[in-house]
Amino acid sequence: MLKKVLAISLLFTIVSCGERKPMEAESKTTQRVMPTLEPNRYNVAFLIMDGVYNTEFTAPFDIFQHTQYRKGIKAMNTFTVANTLDPITSFEGVRILPDFDYTQDSIPKIDVLVVPSAEHHLDTDLKDSIMLDFVKKADKDALFVTSHCDGAFVLAKTGILDKVASTTFPSDIPKYKVMFPHLDIKDSVLFVHDGKYITSAGGAKSFEAALYLCEYLYGKEIAESIAGGLVIDWNLEEVPKFIAP
Repeated sequence: MLKKVLAISLLFTIVSCGERKPMEAESKTTQRVMPTLEPNRYNVAFLIMDGVYNTEFTAPFDIFQHTQYRKGIKAMNTFTVANTLDPITSFEGVRILPDFDYTQDSIPKIDVLVVPSAEHHLDTDLKDSIMLDFVKKADKDALFVTSHCDGAFVLAKTGILDKVASTTFPSDIPKYKVMFPHLDIKDSVLFVHDGKYITSAGGAKSFEAALYLCEYLYGKEIAESIAGGLVIDWNLEEVPKFIAP
């Protein structure tokens, strides 16, 4: 009799646990956590989407986020914007939870817009009128607009690069010239700075373009400190670049 009672009790426990799992899953549903945006800092927005490349996103994010650990400067708030609040998946398979949905949210003032490269920046993304309109809107008030790798194609499509020099991923320079023959396109450089626009070759060299902006804003000592903290050799004079007069 005791064995039957124990068996029934065990069965009830198993069924009960199975019944509770959906409730437990619901209780663990991730609630939206808004990023902390400290006052008196530059707001730096990263435009991300499915297919974004890890390095072009994480390299400048790392550089700019580390300004928060330097004293005596106007540091940077870093946050992501996308056309959804659902997780987006990078080209390499990393899932990223966006901070703001630019199709729904009121986006904080953007001082620096960063456009990393994504898988479809040479084709379907260039037909995304809502995304392109967001970039044009952000450009109006931004102090700087930057791109890495094929992110330049997005900027070029909006027309904001029409009167400045720019560059993109080295092997995509020929296609860049064909698609935008009216642009002043620089080859054999890692980044271009013209006006408020900084475009870079991308990849690991996205670090250099981001460090350049830090040196431009904060000076050589701060840029070298951030580079050293990330074990990056940094000497602006040695970087192939084009800086408009």
